Amino acid sequence: MASVSSASEPRRVQASRRAIGLGTALLIGLNLRPAITSAAALLDQAAAWFDLTAVEASLLPTLPVIAFGLTAPVPPLVARRLGVTRTLAWTMVALAAALVMRVLAPGGMLIGTFLVGAAIMAAGTLLPQYLKSLSAGGLWIGLSSMSFSAGAALGAGLTVPVSDAVNPPLALGMWAVPAVIALLAVFAIARHPGPRPGGDRRMRVTRDALPTVALTTAVFGLQAMVFFAVTAWLPQILGDRGVDPVTAGWLLAWFSIVGLIPTLLAPILAQRPRILAWFGPGLGAVMVIAFAWLASGDGSYFAITTVLGVVQSAAFGLSLAMIVRQAANEASAGILSAFAQGVGYAFAGAGSLLVGVLHDVTGGWTAGLVLMIGVAAALSVVVALVIRRPAVDLLSPVGTRSASARE
Repeated sequence: MASVSSASEPRRVQASRRAIGLGTALLIGLNLRPAITSAAALLDQAAAWFDLTAVEASLLPTLPVIAFGLTAPVPPLVARRLGVTRTLAWTMVALAAALVMRVLAPGGMLIGTFLVGAAIMAAGTLLPQYLKSLSAGGLWIGLSSMSFSAGAALGAGLTVPVSDAVNPPLALGMWAVPAVIALLAVFAIARHPGPRPGGDRRMRVTRDALPTVALTTAVFGLQAMVFFAVTAWLPQILGDRGVDPVTAGWLLAWFSIVGLIPTLLAPILAQRPRILAWFGPGLGAVMVIAFAWLASGDGSYFAITTVLGVVQSAAFGLSLAMIVRQAANEASAGILSAFAQGVGYAFAGAGSLLVGVLHDVTGGWTAGLVLMIGVAAALSVVVALVIRRPAVDLLSPVGTRSASARE
């Protein structure tokens, strides 16, 4: 199995290569949200500039999430042939190209946005495996997760001012630059392709394991639906209530900024069963309160955004912790992660799109916010259920059958 560094290299060279690799992981993570939050912050201007219909404008913020679900099985298959590092390099190539395509190619906004989502999904799926190949500790894994939120904040906060100063295409297309920077960093270590998934074991999901897989997937999908619904529609909700676009964009950025520390702390708290017993379900309960507060029409948007940013980011960290916690071994965690992200993101994309459809049908945001209240309540319930489930082993040696299959 190839690795990022070679045993024959001097220790100083190995340390240098590993440092570059860990820094590259942060650069990749930084690229996995700006393409989404920038489009959400600039939705009205982009719709007018690119002459999108009302249906196309409603579809635009959710296309990346739909792509997440549809393309989830592809990255592991590609990495099996190319290696994780080289596959990550190609995801950055695809991301940069798609970001340019959606603003320069005639009629390319929707297709380019879908391809953006596919590239982000590929990188997000492979990043944990890449970190493992570098023997990254908990701090670096936490920092990598935080880089997602940092990128989301940058996309939301900088896009509108750049659009106002220049134009929407430049404001949306400029996010190809950090993707190219991440690509150059990957190239520095891409000569060593990294681990290639394989072995003498195959996936096995028994009837006993199925509830755990389903509940873990539900946790990831429900929290993702909340996140992408907020990032897609919060600027629109605030704009309809009289908030100017720049302020709405910065509030969306604050939604991500305030979540940086909760994203890091939630997995740590999840390791303590007594705390997890109330902390996990409590996140969904606080979301219910926050969405009800937003639906009430109260103008305390900074406070509402702060609460939503804290609990949603903590829920994201918790969902990743649940994938690790509910897997009996590292290989099973990889399978559970791919399944939870693929199905979960598809569900999140459909749910986020439904919020936009409800707005178009009813002419307001109340129905969509009621839906979010229901999603948050469901999240609280499924977290309470999954933390009581045992860890599952989703692999068996090739040539054997599970007990369920022999019955």
